[in-house]
Amino acid sequence: MLTPAVDLVAAITTPANAVDIRDIPTEIRWLQIRSDLIGDIPADWLRSQFPGCLLYTLRTESSGGRFDRSNEERQRRLITAACDYDLVELEAPADLCSELLTAIPSEKRMIVWRGPAEPFEELESRFQWLSRVPARYYGMILSATRTSDGLQPVSLLKSLNRSDVVAFCDGPSGLWSQLLSPTFGAPLLFGNSLDAPRKASELSVHQLMADYGFPSVAPLDRLYGMVGTRIFQSPSPRLHNSAYKALDHPALFLPFHSENFEIFWSDMVQSGALDALGIPIQGLVIVSPHKEAAVPIADFRSSSVSKAGSSNVFACRNGRWKAETTDPESIAAIRHLCPVKAAVIGCGGAGRAIAAALQQTGSEVTLVNRGLRRGEYAMQLLGLPLVPLSEFRAGGFDVIVNATPVGKDNDGFPFIIDSLEDQTVIIDLAYSSQPTPLVSAVLERGGTAIDGHDVLLVQVRKQFHLMTGLEMPDGISRETVLSNTAYMPRTAFGPAHGPTGTYEYSA
Repeated sequence: MLTPAVDLVAAITTPANAVDIRDIPTEIRWLQIRSDLIGDIPADWLRSQFPGCLLYTLRTESSGGRFDRSNEERQRRLITAACDYDLVELEAPADLCSELLTAIPSEKRMIVWRGPAEPFEELESRFQWLSRVPARYYGMILSATRTSDGLQPVSLLKSLNRSDVVAFCDGPSGLWSQLLSPTFGAPLLFGNSLDAPRKASELSVHQLMADYGFPSVAPLDRLYGMVGTRIFQSPSPRLHNSAYKALDHPALFLPFHSENFEIFWSDMVQSGALDALGIPIQGLVIVSPHKEAAVPIADFRSSSVSKAGSSNVFACRNGRWKAETTDPESIAAIRHLCPVKAAVIGCGGAGRAIAAALQQTGSEVTLVNRGLRRGEYAMQLLGLPLVPLSEFRAGGFDVIVNATPVGKDNDGFPFIIDSLEDQTVIIDLAYSSQPTPLVSAVLERGGTAIDGHDVLLVQVRKQFHLMTGLEMPDGISRETVLSNTAYMPRTAFGPAHGPTGTYEYSA
């Protein structure tokens, strides 16, 4: 039995050479040439480097592109491209003129309408008007201002039940709808050809494959996801979706970008809109800045959540939602050493949960924070001493936990490390494609550092179990976390101890 699949489209948005194009994975069926960004590329040269199909796009400024010349030049270039390319993108309604429709055969047309999000009835009526013009594919691309805007194009796809319609919301708030669109029949899924997309919310075709399992489209009857504002570079989708595939679990883990958790909850969960589509949300990983705002919304709260005033996991059981936190798992690697003298840098939701977990082991815990208001709130909540970051010195501590994002962007150290002792164990929650400055400094001196990737992995395993009731397969490992990043550890590192020494870099 054949597995349903979607055609992946790799968009060429920056000048590319033959090596770049030949390195595009063989699973990619289409190349989209964004001629408004990089100029025209001869189709015969592209075909000499790429065995798949070619889509020509000359997007105007009114459609979010950069073509700003005359309409006559635009028509000429579209007609010329239609002679050699497999598909030409036409913008509705401007391009639906007799000159272009006469010169470009229907089997080479992809007619695309772009506009603001609108109610389902209006969207459906607009498609009926659009589909009066014969084409190989139709596109309905809406701009999203809130997460729930993506519900309308997804609902349209389900209602139409066609295999020639692409419909989704673009932008950060709408990315989830694009990832879900193949489930409801969208024939094409677009990604950037390179691993450095132009915008944070754009995914590369490599991410579509590694994180979401495309081009295969597995059946699903439930959703899980991550909700916050800093979600698009997280490896969590890769970990969760790889585990679903390994366990044959009919689910998909999606990134939900939302500026307001209460609005997200009302629109996407309480409304029952996704339930009506047959894909209810059954669990959520909650990240910055919503860890505190989410707590009062849950039906139940674990004792750790109540203690720290912060939640990073919501799990649904029999229609009721429980707020949990896996941030205490950050100390799993050193729990056997406790009680210890520890400092926790950062008094946000994660820092408070970690401090509370250390406190429960009998450890002597000091809170450290840059801002006094948040620091004093944590001090009152947990009954622990607070030291302002400007006065903190690292000497004398057995364990120091960095629960801030400092270092994630290679932007320095979360605290002054001059007094850091060699035997002090560092747990750094920040992570990026390369070791953070803090981890690098500790490893260079032969110390012990538990980096953010290992913290992430142990937390994801717990989150997976809380949300699904299943155990994440052992094959989902640190190497899975790092599979799309630039560095790999010289030796494997399990959750019971920290790495020492150096990392080996690969180009």
